[in-house]
Amino acid sequence: MRPPSFMRLKNCLFVGCLSLMSLPALAETVNTLYQVREPVSGQTPDEKTRATQAALETLVIRLTGDPKAVQNGGLAEVRKDPQQIISQYGYDAGPPETLQVDFDPASTERAMRQAGLSLWGSNRPVIMAWWLNDATDGANLVGDGQASAEPLRRAAQHRGLPLRLPLADLGEQGIGNAKTLDGNDVGPLKEASERYGSDAILAVHAQENGGQWQGKWHLWLGDKMEQGSASGASSADLADAVLLAVSQRLAPRFVVKPGASTGMVLDVQGMNLERYAQLLRLLEPFGGRLKSADGDRVAFDVSGSPDQLRSQLSLAKLQEVPASELASAPVTAAPVAADGTPAAPQPPAVSDSALHFRW
Repeated sequence: MRPPSFMRLKNCLFVGCLSLMSLPALAETVNTLYQVREPVSGQTPDEKTRATQAALETLVIRLTGDPKAVQNGGLAEVRKDPQQIISQYGYDAGPPETLQVDFDPASTERAMRQAGLSLWGSNRPVIMAWWLNDATDGANLVGDGQASAEPLRRAAQHRGLPLRLPLADLGEQGIGNAKTLDGNDVGPLKEASERYGSDAILAVHAQENGGQWQGKWHLWLGDKMEQGSASGASSADLADAVLLAVSQRLAPRFVVKPGASTGMVLDVQGMNLERYAQLLRLLEPFGGRLKSADGDRVAFDVSGSPDQLRSQLSLAKLQEVPASELASAPVTAAPVAADGTPAAPQPPAVSDSALHFRW
């Protein structure tokens, strides 16, 4: 028989879950994280070798956010023979013509962990991109159905980031102008992005100058803002450079450095079936194991850093419970003992090694 606490969890989570099934899922699983496409100028053996090495470098940066990680001494054998972590190759006629390299997730993760590298999981923040192309023929906000959106989608896939674009209708064209995108006030963009259900907002003003492209970008995730600039020989090159920079700024929030992991207990209130499934996905990088369940409250044993766990949980809009509220929380009745005798009421457990969140 299943333990009573797990049956209570199933019954209590089911109550009211139907009314929440329409809630938007924000953080998104990148299903193509281990599939890399690199441009090629033919299908010769030398070109395949070059593109395979480039694909390996792209993958390592996707998983670590560190451009220097590919030179890690522990990856020397993999750099020498990438085939040991590759499941298959394929060519795509394009344009542009590309070599598609499918890496084996289990072999790749094992090799990188043996090299002492920590990984960013496949559950990643969805980025809402407001991208203005300012060229000699005028300025245009890139919309989801436009041809100019394709380089942005390719760049997002190349850098392992979930990306969404606006419809770029008349109202959004008025919002996505140079003044708004160059500024530090995310308010107008945040309001316009609500309909798309994203986690982060990216504003880019890309300008063509003498055949080259330069772009200034701002990124907002939660209450933090990052900014920078990039350049490229084409709009596609600029898109890749911007999203590479964005990936490198985001990754440190979700990747734990070697030796920084600690064992913790995560306590979450306000659970239902949908939220429980979402929480399981978010806790995959932390090796989350269900510790206890009572009503709409669950506890997990996790391994990671508190800051990384906070960043991950913010993707699901969970709120951390302040210590002052925990200290003043009312006494609650404990579950009935196995022999049917009611246990003495107990206050909620507060531990220095526990993090407390609620929906």
